[in-house]
Amino acid sequence: MSNKIESYDGIVLPGKPYPLGTTYDGQGVNFALFSENATGVRLYLFDNPDDQQESTHIDFHEVTDYVWHAYLPEIKPGQLYGYRVYGKYKPKLGFRFNPQKLLIDPYTYAICGRIEVDESMFDYEFQNDGKKDKFKKSSIDSATHINKSVVIDTGFDWEGIKKPDTPMHNSIIYELHVKGFTAKHPGIPEEERGTYKGLANPVIIDYFKELGVTAIELMPIHHFTHNKFLLDKGLTNYWGYNSIGYFAPHAEYSASGQNGEQVSEFKEMVKAYHRAGIEVILDVVYNHTAEGNHLGPTLAFRGIDNHHYYRLEQEQPLYYTDYTGTGNTLNMLSSRTLQLVMDSLRYWATEMQVDGFRFDLASALARGLFDVGRLSTFLDTIHQDPTISQLKLIAEPWDLGEGGYQVGNFPVLWAEWNGKYRDSVRKFWRSDESQVSELAYRLSGSSDLYQDNGKLPSSSINFVTAHDGFTLHDLVSYNEKHNDNNKEGNNDGENHNISWNSGVEGPTDDPDIVSLREKRKRNFLGTLLLSQGVPMISHGDEYGRTQNGNNNVYCQDSELSWMNWDWKENHKKLFEFTKKIISIRKEFSILHPRRYFKNRRIRGEDILDIRWLNIDGIDMSEEEWNEKYYRSMGMLLNGVMMNKKDIDNGRQEEILLILVNSYWEPVTFTLPHEGPGPDWEVLVDTVNETEPEENKIIHGVYEVSDRSLVLLRNLR
Repeated sequence: MSNKIESYDGIVLPGKPYPLGTTYDGQGVNFALFSENATGVRLYLFDNPDDQQESTHIDFHEVTDYVWHAYLPEIKPGQLYGYRVYGKYKPKLGFRFNPQKLLIDPYTYAICGRIEVDESMFDYEFQNDGKKDKFKKSSIDSATHINKSVVIDTGFDWEGIKKPDTPMHNSIIYELHVKGFTAKHPGIPEEERGTYKGLANPVIIDYFKELGVTAIELMPIHHFTHNKFLLDKGLTNYWGYNSIGYFAPHAEYSASGQNGEQVSEFKEMVKAYHRAGIEVILDVVYNHTAEGNHLGPTLAFRGIDNHHYYRLEQEQPLYYTDYTGTGNTLNMLSSRTLQLVMDSLRYWATEMQVDGFRFDLASALARGLFDVGRLSTFLDTIHQDPTISQLKLIAEPWDLGEGGYQVGNFPVLWAEWNGKYRDSVRKFWRSDESQVSELAYRLSGSSDLYQDNGKLPSSSINFVTAHDGFTLHDLVSYNEKHNDNNKEGNNDGENHNISWNSGVEGPTDDPDIVSLREKRKRNFLGTLLLSQGVPMISHGDEYGRTQNGNNNVYCQDSELSWMNWDWKENHKKLFEFTKKIISIRKEFSILHPRRYFKNRRIRGEDILDIRWLNIDGIDMSEEEWNEKYYRSMGMLLNGVMMNKKDIDNGRQEEILLILVNSYWEPVTFTLPHEGPGPDWEVLVDTVNETEPEENKIIHGVYEVSDRSLVLLRNLR
């Protein structure tokens, strides 16, 4: 892909105000940039990414509805460009125009390479003593350090491969980091590790197919920056929750090149997963940008139209309203900012063919003038969009502002990361008091949160761990966080400790402690994958990945955070256990029903699709639900199966019994016999490292070991 300006003769045509960004039509390129408060816009063209001086510039004279636009014949894909925008520089009034700062196009489809924030990128001066004078305009030109936008040709051959379109209630999601998942994989060529191409390698896709997941959820791949305060400490922005390019795949994850080649490489990755029947979901960060607070760098939005793109404090517009804890919040009350987000979503859904989105700190997007509103403009616009409304929409239903915790309150089309599920499951297996009734809701799809709102069990994205916090292995291996490598005095990251006091933290060769930890991991994975709703596995949990007790590796681009593919015996056993549970989940549709269970009448008999049993095999009493010392129960599922076998043989009832015991002693359960037959097959018992005896049939009673989970199938 050439970056040279070939045969450009200086002709500038008026062009069009839409679409925003750059549009290559085979003959030339249309450029369009929105800024209501600018007094002038100048486009700069560059020959190479490292050029300190532009090869030419063009002043825009055409303005339509505050969109500055021009058409340049003969400009081709691969052309590098940036903007300088002119206007008032009055920070106290919220105006931050400084034409000394070369700006990234908010609508660019590619950005050439790694962005490391440099002093030249700030629109105010740094004083000699290192302090910042936020009121004195900087005269340093940032073109030397800022990355250029890239013109691309969006054409691509999808070879007729369609999206898998897996129903949400059948989904099993796997959250991963593009680089961290493949950075050490021995089966991938070294130059492709940590890239989109590496993630599309058949050895990785085969891994997911064997495991049984239906979708991968990628941590942020919108082009992001590396904060100066991290770079100054020798760290980087590893997670990527620092977006600056909402249309551009992050260039550092490209093996093909960083001057536009990353776009095609990303598409090839999506195509490979769709060919394998696996969906691709993006974790998107539309709540804030990489420009930070009023002391942050000027990279794009701030220098183009600060008032439109950000929520400014009404009384002191120098400062930003911060619902996100990152310094700024995108202004979704601005129609142009809302358009930016919607255009970005449509681009990824259509041009890049992704299957859904997980919205980081989604409550910040849903905020109206003051509070989180279910009828906010953003949510209404999503619901009315014929393309976006049909995709998988997942909210992280909280932000850091007042009233920002909104689990259960997003509209019908949305699923949510269910933080209450995570907390309940952890508390139960920690043997906390009074957790049985809470766990019952979580096992059965959190009907207390979603059913009354007309939503479905698939509204609940169930998870025990995610990228933010301990890995599953570390959750059962550490009582405290160990984040010293982050150089913040171990003060960062929440301390969601498990507090089991096994007596040893971290690595150990003690076989008893190792065995105990492995069982606890099986309990968590078994609970997660047998619960109704949509399970989400955090990358490496099925493998026993560790971060050595660091529960906030946002700045650790190293082996500490990467997946270690050096298979050990425990890794293999845990992987096989997870694969088995996923297979069972897929086999029995009553484990992932489309709707909440209800009473049925069959052959003149009232049938309860779900029953809650005490250790005597009878229905739990009100007293037992409220008994704070009760730590054991059974969940009896009585449903109609419709898998392929059942379709061939006619409708067939399947009865499953899940027994959970978080008590520190074994508990003997009397198996129910009213309705089910007397014989039960043991499918799972987490006390075993391997599968239970083949065709092990029991009846009458079953002893559930201390802190264990059991799954039985009735053989009626």
